[in-house]
Amino acid sequence: MNATLTVLGSGTSMGVPTIGCTCAVCHSPDPRDRRTRPSVLVEYEGRSVLIDTTPDFREQAIRERIRRLDAVLYTHSHADHILGLDDLRPLSFHREEGRIPLYASEDVARTVRHMFSYIFEEAYKFGGLAKVELRNLDGPLELWGARFEPVKILHGDAAIYGFRFGSAAYLTDFSEIPEESMERLRDLDILFLDALRHKPHPTHSTVANSLRLVDQLQPRRAFFTHICHDLPHEATNASLPNHVKLAHDGLKLQFEI
Repeated sequence: MNATLTVLGSGTSMGVPTIGCTCAVCHSPDPRDRRTRPSVLVEYEGRSVLIDTTPDFREQAIRERIRRLDAVLYTHSHADHILGLDDLRPLSFHREEGRIPLYASEDVARTVRHMFSYIFEEAYKFGGLAKVELRNLDGPLELWGARFEPVKILHGDAAIYGFRFGSAAYLTDFSEIPEESMERLRDLDILFLDALRHKPHPTHSTVANSLRLVDQLQPRRAFFTHICHDLPHEATNASLPNHVKLAHDGLKLQFEI
């Protein structure tokens, strides 16, 4: 079935513009150089599945006119991927299907439950809490006719998840992809890869490393995300192969899920 992927955010943990920075990218007039924290929304058959709730989710949801949300998948528990959870509140209040399910691995769920204890302990007596529930993510999910498969990747020393769904895959925040995961990323139409910058980083992929992965995996289209202010959008795209581009906030792609 046909699906739409919307890039809600394509930036690194500090976002672009970065607070206090005077560099050219942070002051660029190109709207594609404005990068909120990394997340995507997958829509199909009237359903909406979100990957990560960034600190910028409110701004992203208003920009994209998000009016419903059916599930959230979490890649890992770093601040730039979970801190927007409370902004799910208005999308959760009037659901006919009950609480919004949040799918997370055991360690991610532990961190989320601790950081948002007021939501999950429900000790706040005046109401207004997000109506969500944590569910265990330990294997592929079948969500309304689509399969979402967690794919193990390494973020420095931490094992976290990317996701494959149909002919697309989304891998953010990685420094290495284990060989067994590489085999699950073949025959893709769309592949999203972390590509922080050119300079090596201990927990993130570089442009050169992600280009190497594209050559190995041979997706029809590849997009780089989790981008810092070292990479100007237009100039970087001009240096990439035709089927590889930097993602940008608001980018919409059609694919088969």
